[in-house]
Amino acid sequence: MADVSSRGRVFAWGLWDWGSSAYNAVILTFVFSVYLTDAVGRGLPGPIDAGAWLGYAIGGAGLLIALAAPVLGQRSDAAGRRKFATGVWTACTVATMAALFAVREDWRWLWLGLVLLALGSIFYELASVSYNAMLVQVSTPATMGRISGFGWSMGYFGGIVQLLGVYLLLIAGDGGALGVSTADGLNIRVVALVAAAWFAVFAIPLLVVVPELPPADPGAARLGVAGSYRKLVHDLRDLYRASPHTVYFLGASALFRDGLAAVFTFGAVLAVTVYGIDKGDVLIFGVAANVVSAAGALTGGALEDRIGPKAVIMISLVGLLAAGVVLLFVSGPTMFWIFGLFLTLFVGPAQSSSRTFLARLAPPGREGQLFGLYATTGRAVSFLAPTLFGVAITVFGAQRAGIAGILVVLAAGLVALAPVRAPRNAHPSTV
Repeated sequence: MADVSSRGRVFAWGLWDWGSSAYNAVILTFVFSVYLTDAVGRGLPGPIDAGAWLGYAIGGAGLLIALAAPVLGQRSDAAGRRKFATGVWTACTVATMAALFAVREDWRWLWLGLVLLALGSIFYELASVSYNAMLVQVSTPATMGRISGFGWSMGYFGGIVQLLGVYLLLIAGDGGALGVSTADGLNIRVVALVAAAWFAVFAIPLLVVVPELPPADPGAARLGVAGSYRKLVHDLRDLYRASPHTVYFLGASALFRDGLAAVFTFGAVLAVTVYGIDKGDVLIFGVAANVVSAAGALTGGALEDRIGPKAVIMISLVGLLAAGVVLLFVSGPTMFWIFGLFLTLFVGPAQSSSRTFLARLAPPGREGQLFGLYATTGRAVSFLAPTLFGVAITVFGAQRAGIAGILVVLAAGLVALAPVRAPRNAHPSTV
């Protein structure tokens, strides 16, 4: 395994995370989703506003991901084509990002934007399933946690660089330093092209440097859709018999990770439409949020060595719920800056300690299987928080109410996590 974990391959693997920040931070969170719900969706006729439609679109995409991920992930593993699958789905994601250039500043273009954003979410998550599975190709059991954390940090810092770059060059003032016209949303549409190019360029090293592994189970590649799901159930049943609390954690983490994803997906939309933050300034908030999340992850990691990963996750979820409840009732940019950043402080620790806790729960020799199930179960409920976000807005007639939908999912994850315990033979050496 020495060659597999070489620094060059690890760095190439991490560059995919760096590049994918263009989709997560720029397209889905802080720039294009805001453009869709604020500029494009302005004047949308009917009782449902653009923010709710965004929630329904991302929720629908999550449902399709949950249905497709177990089949496609199992087939790419079995056939030894993880890198191929990552490349195909990354290319599809990049194509949808570039196509967003066509979405003009008129509500009639909202539907195209929502469809492309939903498709991009599907393609990106399918790419992530295969990409995360490739962790075992660039690490050993003893280095898996550190290398996983390296990739996570690359994503945070890639987001910071991307947000600062597009803000200074294309958004700040009137079209940024490049002076790109803001008429018909042209400067934001150009941002979509830049983000697509960024992701494409930084995905290439992974596809060139990291080798494929031999097929794990060639026979399994011939399984149909029903057979793939039967295998998933069989794997979970075997895992439950060996380590039931690991299965409990997979379920609990699927819930709270969906809530964590929704915090970033809809945070920028709420900042502009509810708290009155300028569309340009929200990018500065995004940079600050990434820095705070990274600092929180580092702090949580140090604390984790003393009190354990479960305690860090529990504290983080309580902190997220407290900040979210406050945001339900306060107004204005200043309050959002204070409590929004306080909220993001707990996102990083919850994410990083979740992955660490799974590594500690994993029976020796089954870490790769566990991380595959971790990705699949996470996708199984990825429609929940976005859908509840949209439902809450529709029911209460206010975008602020969408926060309550996210908080319900985070609270459910906290309750489900409470009874989970680490087995006595938990092995932190794999972290």
